Amino acid sequence: MSTQAGLRQRAPSPAAGQVEKDQLLREAEDAEITEGQKFVVPNFTVKQLLDAIPAHCFHRSAIHSSLYVVQDFVLLGLLAYGAYSIDPFLAKYNLSPAAYHAARISLNSLYVFAAGLVGTGVWIIAHECGHQGYSSSKTINNTVGWFLHSALLVPYHSWRISHGRHHAATGHLTRDEVFVPPTRKERGVPEMKEEGEVLGLNVSEERQSELAELLEDAPIAVFFNLFIRQLVGWPAYLAVNASGQRHYPKWTNHFTPSSIIFKASHFGQIVWSDIGVVLTLAALSYWTYMRGFSEVLIMYILPYLFVNNWLVFITYLQHTDPALPHYSSNEWTFPRGALATIDRTFMGPIGGWILHGICETHVAHHISSKIPHYNAWEATEALKKFLGPHYQRSEENMFVSCYKSYKECIYIEDNQDIVFYKNARGLAQKVAVNESGNISDSGVDMTESK
Repeated sequence: MSTQAGLRQRAPSPAAGQVEKDQLLREAEDAEITEGQKFVVPNFTVKQLLDAIPAHCFHRSAIHSSLYVVQDFVLLGLLAYGAYSIDPFLAKYNLSPAAYHAARISLNSLYVFAAGLVGTGVWIIAHECGHQGYSSSKTINNTVGWFLHSALLVPYHSWRISHGRHHAATGHLTRDEVFVPPTRKERGVPEMKEEGEVLGLNVSEERQSELAELLEDAPIAVFFNLFIRQLVGWPAYLAVNASGQRHYPKWTNHFTPSSIIFKASHFGQIVWSDIGVVLTLAALSYWTYMRGFSEVLIMYILPYLFVNNWLVFITYLQHTDPALPHYSSNEWTFPRGALATIDRTFMGPIGGWILHGICETHVAHHISSKIPHYNAWEATEALKKFLGPHYQRSEENMFVSCYKSYKECIYIEDNQDIVFYKNARGLAQKVAVNESGNISDSGVDMTESK
């Protein structure tokens, strides 16, 4: 056989050149990415982030913090006084039965809404105690936190421990404790058919329609699902680990000392947390026995449900947005995780005064959770100057953001190191790039050797 004939017979295999082709496709896609789609992966150290914050912001004062507890309970007392005065107030007027009941329902609803907001403020102070940000005394922090959280049916130490784990691994795909994004496989999304699906920026219209047919919900379904999540999301997380790590055992919860969330040394703290919740339930039962269920429903249960609603609403939007990255263990660092959250404005001045700035200063809170909320404002301003484009903030109405995030944050890709949410059409809003502006190798499933 001649050499020429041998060469003709040894035709290239179908896979030959695929690596080169994939590389060219990635380079072509890279060139088409707009500046708004690029997410420059931050490379700060913990020391750099802490150095950017003025030293006095780290000072904790039990007296200063306690003034906010007094403020919240004075407000709750005034609201309760107003609620108990509704019937005597309306009795002064000669209203028709229909007008009387309409006015009574309206005024009681106003109380429930306002008390739910102030109660959320109390919850946030207790949360600050869990971070040891209330004072420099661990005893004071844990005593105040236990009383406040127990009154809101929260197992103080149990949640303090799991929340500390969340802060220690924010944005980590396998170690974060809450709002862990589902992957393509977990969400049941079909395997990729196009190269553009890797980054989610250049997906064909045909493929988008195919995915949307499987994944997109009608607006009424979105609102229904949001309602259920807002209503039971918080107790479901405590009781059955809803929205937590999916690799945890079934029935992982915050009430059993043997739960995977806790260490054996936490046993006494978990039991003491459960006792706090049981004591509150006993007090509510006695109140119901003495005064009737309708009073307890209006004065405590309905405001409590609003507290739960605001907690889910706030925390979801702090950590769920198409612009926020999640990292695998290969790429995660504490600074990257701390910056994988976003500041927002909650209902104008209400967020700052009633919710103690938990939405407006959350990035600073993740960089150093011991900074008390009244100092977090100045810390946030200092960080904004230092971080520049790496600081995340949204000025969008939070209710609009909630609906949009629910629609846009459907799944992430499996087996990638830096990922962003994709919507039901397989499209992502961001792609990770390195500091030179090129697509980060960590953001795509690279097939060629390095």
